Amino acid sequence: MSKRCYYETLEVERTVDESGLKSAFRKLAMKWHPDKNPGDKNSEIRFKEINEAYEVLKDGQKRAAYDRFGHAAFEQGGMGGGQGFGAGFASSFSDIFEDLFGMAGQRGRGGGRERGADLRYNMEITLEEAFEGKAAEIHIPVSVTCEGCSGTGAKAGTKPKACATCGGAGRVRHAQGFFTLERTCHACHGRGQVIEDPCAACAGSGRVSRDRTLSVNIPPGVEDGTRIRLAGEGEAGLRGGPAGDLYIFLSLAAHDLFQRDGADLYCRVPISMITAALGGEFEVPTIEAGRSKVKVPAGTQSGRRFRIAGKGMPVLRSRQTGDMYVQVVVETPQNLTKKQRELLAEFDKLSSGETQPESSGFFAKVKDFFGPRAAAS
Repeated sequence: MSKRCYYETLEVERTVDESGLKSAFRKLAMKWHPDKNPGDKNSEIRFKEINEAYEVLKDGQKRAAYDRFGHAAFEQGGMGGGQGFGAGFASSFSDIFEDLFGMAGQRGRGGGRERGADLRYNMEITLEEAFEGKAAEIHIPVSVTCEGCSGTGAKAGTKPKACATCGGAGRVRHAQGFFTLERTCHACHGRGQVIEDPCAACAGSGRVSRDRTLSVNIPPGVEDGTRIRLAGEGEAGLRGGPAGDLYIFLSLAAHDLFQRDGADLYCRVPISMITAALGGEFEVPTIEAGRSKVKVPAGTQSGRRFRIAGKGMPVLRSRQTGDMYVQVVVETPQNLTKKQRELLAEFDKLSSGETQPESSGFFAKVKDFFGPRAAAS
């Protein structure tokens, strides 16, 4: 009996690309798999044909030979062909196992020992604590190894026994026609062991809940979102399995004076109009509880920044330190007395473009901008 065209078998056009070919194969393989059609011999035959066609067409060289010579390319010892289930079979179907059976990653677990879960702890610290570092204590509820059974889950004086269903392997094999599937053992849930007489304290889990106090060392220079890992301080593993880890996520509380950007600190300081015009100086606090003087030259404009070197935050695990930037904001006087208003009005009369060059220059540009338009109208 003549063989069916491979392209017809996979229900694709001859121009199909690799992605389309794979998609068609997955769809048909799932439809005709013997486990989805138990006892149907036609499904087994169809399934073999689909695999054979895909084994040839997914290989560039084999596909080119098939396109030129047809099935004859693989007869008489041609190119080895796509008969049966050769070495390529496993790779062909590895990507559809999970879709078909949900089997991805299911294996025996070494005598029921399972790693404990990782835990997360959120901690808020101040900017000063991030600058200096901190030794802190935290209190967390966590599962620990049961002392009554030493983590085995079995009552004192007894031991877990190998699962009779899977022989301690944690998985069982099921033959369906020519195809053999390996599944997690339903009797022991993949642990390979069963506990006939569980520990009363932990109900067979091998762990109990306790409140623990842990010491945490926070190094200088940590930033918002820094994660600290405490290995082995998470949940205890099931039945004596290794413990998970504890992850501490740090967040920095907002500060009244400083804003942080990496290792640099920023401070916004209001100054009077007189200080900005005549010049002067003022003191600002620094993060290490010190003080620094800032000299303001005459004619300072609002928004100007002054840099104080080395007064920022330490860089984590480094000897470097950031800088501190002081931004001055000129404050406009409010609630003026009559005398003060008179004095300012007198000052305004005496002012010229030289005392206020920026505003004078701007309005000169405005005049030039409207000049031609005013003349045209």
